Amino acid sequence: MLHRGQESTDGTGGGELTVPMAWLYAEYIADELLRTGDLMPPTSFEFRAGRDALALTIFLADTGGELSGIRVVSQLETWLSLTAYDQPWQEWVRERMARLAGEAIESGGPSPDLDLAAAAWRWLEETELLAPDLDAVPGGGPVIGEDDGPKVWTPAWRLGLPLGHLAIHLF
Repeated sequence: MLHRGQESTDGTGGGELTVPMAWLYAEYIADELLRTGDLMPPTSFEFRAGRDALALTIFLADTGGELSGIRVVSQLETWLSLTAYDQPWQEWVRERMARLAGEAIESGGPSPDLDLAAAAWRWLEETELLAPDLDAVPGGGPVIGEDDGPKVWTPAWRLGLPLGHLAIHLF
C-alpha cells in the first residue's frame, strides 16, 4: 500500500501505476467542447472521431506540459488554427507523435499519455466512417434531406477534425 506522499502521476515513482493525466485532461476538454456544441449524440462514432481528433490536437499542442484549466480559453485560437481546413493536420500529428515517442525513448520511461494518444491516432486512421461526400459536385441533383446526398467511406480523422474545429467555434 502506498503512503501519502508516495503516489506518483509523473512516472518518477518506484514502479507504481503512472496516471496519464495529460491525455485524460485533453480528452476531457475535447469532450466538453463537443458536448457544448451539441453537434451529435455523444454515443455516435462521429462524436468519438471529433473527440479523439480534438483531444490529439489539444494533447500534441501542449508543448510545454502546461495544460491547465485556466489556460484553456487562451489556447482556443491555437487549436482553431491547427484544425483549420487548409492545414496539414495529419502530417503535424505524425511529426509530433514521432517527436514525443523519441523523447520517451530518451527518458527511458514509458509514457502512458503517449500510449493513449497513439491508440486514438490508430483508431482515427484505421477506422472509416460513412459520411457525406464534401467533394461532390454541387448541383448534381436535388437533395431533399441530409441523408439523400452522396456518401463516401472516409477515415475517421477526416470527419472528426472538422467537427472538432466547429465545436471550438461554437464554444
